[in-house]
Amino acid sequence: MLISQVMQFVEPSREVLAETLLAAGPGAPTLCEGWRTQELAAHLYLREHNPRVGLGMVLKPWRKATDKAIAALAAESSTPAAFAELVEKFRAGPPKMSLFAWKPIDRTANLIEFFVHTEDVRRATDRWAPRALDADYSEALWAELVKRAAILYRSVDLGIVLVDPQGPRHVAKRAPVSVAIIGEPGELAMHANGRTGQALVTFEGQPDAVALLQTAVVGL
Repeated sequence: MLISQVMQFVEPSREVLAETLLAAGPGAPTLCEGWRTQELAAHLYLREHNPRVGLGMVLKPWRKATDKAIAALAAESSTPAAFAELVEKFRAGPPKMSLFAWKPIDRTANLIEFFVHTEDVRRATDRWAPRALDADYSEALWAELVKRAAILYRSVDLGIVLVDPQGPRHVAKRAPVSVAIIGEPGELAMHANGRTGQALVTFEGQPDAVALLQTAVVGL
C-alpha cells in the first residue's frame, strides 16, 4: 500500500478518536491500566506537543517524568469543559515543529495508535461491538502491523503467524513451535498491542503452545 493511501486514514482516525473521547467524557474507564479517559487524552496530546514527554514514552529513564506530566495534565482536565478543551487541542493535530507533523512519522506512529486507543475507550464498557471497517482501512492497518509485529511479539517464546481470514498471512516470529493468530486486521492489531483479552481472534496450534501465548506478555 502506498504512503499516500495509508495517510488518508490517519486524520479520519484522529477525528474518530477525538469523538469517542468526547462521547465518553472525563473519568470514563479505558483498557489502559490505571488510565481514565483524561489520562489517555493527556497522553495523546503530550506525545505530539512535548518532545521530552514523548521521549519518556519510549525511554525508561525519562518515564517517571512523563508519567508525572500526564498525571498533572489529566488532573487539570477532569471537568467536562477542561476535558473537552484538551481533546480539541489533540484533534487540531501536532504543531508544525513537532516530529509528528512530518507525514511519514505521522503515518507510522499514529495509524495503529489511534485505532487501538479508540478501542481502548469503546471496549472498556460492558456493551460493545466491533466496528465494521472499510476494506482499505483494514488493509492499511495490516500493512502497518506487519512492519512492527516482530517487535510486539518479541517476548513470546513461540513462533507467531498472523492470519487475516481474507487471505494475507505474515510470519511475525519464527520458532520450532508456532501458533497462528487469526482475525481481522483491527483485531490482530489489538492483540499485538497487548489488548489480548479484548481482541476478537482465534488460535491454531498445539494446546500447550496456545496456552503459553495466552499468558505471555505481548506489546511494547
